[in-house]
Amino acid sequence: MSSVSVGRVLRRGVCAGAVGALVVAGLGSGVAVAEDEPQTDQLWIQAPYDHAVTVAPEGGSAQYRSLTLGLYHDNANFTVTDGKLTVDASRLAGVAEVAWPDSCAPDAAGTVAVCDTGDVPLHSGTQLRLKVRAAAGAAVGDQGTIAYSAEATGGPDGRLVAPEHSWETSVTVGSGPDLTVTEPKPLDGAAPGSTLTVPFTVTNTGNETAHGFSVRLWATYGLDVVTRYPQCAYTGPDEGGTYSSMTYVTCDFDTDVAPGASVELPEPLRLGVKGYALHERFDYEVEPGGGVTDLDGTDNGRSWHIEAANTADFAMDGTEVSGAEGDTVTAAFRFVNHGPAWVGNVISGEPVVAIDFYLPEGTTATSVPDSCHNAWKSGDDPAVGHYACSLHAMVVPDLKVDFPFQLRIDRVVPDATGHVVAHADRYSSLDFDPDTGNNSAKVIVNPSA
Repeated sequence: MSSVSVGRVLRRGVCAGAVGALVVAGLGSGVAVAEDEPQTDQLWIQAPYDHAVTVAPEGGSAQYRSLTLGLYHDNANFTVTDGKLTVDASRLAGVAEVAWPDSCAPDAAGTVAVCDTGDVPLHSGTQLRLKVRAAAGAAVGDQGTIAYSAEATGGPDGRLVAPEHSWETSVTVGSGPDLTVTEPKPLDGAAPGSTLTVPFTVTNTGNETAHGFSVRLWATYGLDVVTRYPQCAYTGPDEGGTYSSMTYVTCDFDTDVAPGASVELPEPLRLGVKGYALHERFDYEVEPGGGVTDLDGTDNGRSWHIEAANTADFAMDGTEVSGAEGDTVTAAFRFVNHGPAWVGNVISGEPVVAIDFYLPEGTTATSVPDSCHNAWKSGDDPAVGHYACSLHAMVVPDLKVDFPFQLRIDRVVPDATGHVVAHADRYSSLDFDPDTGNNSAKVIVNPSA
């Protein structure tokens, strides 16, 4: 499978297995953002690049196949409602035809419709299912295109519009097996220490039998794949607190799946919710066996978003140092995750926390940690240095990170007090933190006796 960016994967509906693998690589990017930076938000359309319909049998009509669509947005600080997705199927003439659901209002020609999707969530999901089938007389290999546009109520200006001309689905007439798995609903409030059963049914919506199938699974750090099948190989997790800490599973089953049939795994697939679980994600994907190409690879994978009923207490520890005018002293503050949960942005790949350090009066930073940069901007006190620092994207329980700054004392100011604060990154919140009072600390140079 070719490599694609996390943003593109999440926005365009590429298979869930790729998402699981790419989130691992993508976490850790991003720059700390000041608390007073203007808030932004963006509306996105979830639509597949490609969609296959099966050729009509001789003397009969083709079967309808579901095309799943949705909207989502970026910023948890905004509520977005009244989603409107416009679907333009006018370029399917002679190739395929659409049966519109009740939530869509088609035009007089029946080829363009405005569809209500309701409230817009923060992560991708299905809000609209279209039924599409090959047109009478269409041959294998024939292609057409569906285009989309969207808007919704909400965001910083009260209205969000998806980027224009950004989403299209190429519809191709084909023949073969098409495997899909049950689409799960997001789960909130999972209890640490509990066991969950994954809704996992394999269905063949194609027109040819799949002779066996393969399965790939990815589980984030706070989940344990409890069920062990002899047909599977298991890798991970590495308990060292790195993103090799995901669990990865590959399986091969020899069960045939006939057109229209559904099969289960040999026993239910169960996940354990670990004691440090919080924002979790389980991705799974199926493919036909024997090297056969799936008719429509866009519906082979799913992602299960699991929110555990847990907390993580982020804290900052300050320091006190002394020196004479002209001296350079080391002032090291510390970030600590008191747990019990780990935290990682497994959806966006953005850092979960940003740290700002405002220098004590009369000091200049002569050396800063590699993970920090000068963040002074218009509106800051010109006499006070301002630095922003970033953390590991994976914040495990009991993580301690020191930030040693070298400060030159330009003039001695008794009790010169700087402060450091940990706050949510641009697209995150710290709603999991039960005690935000310890998210800031003082850095004092030349404290009074």
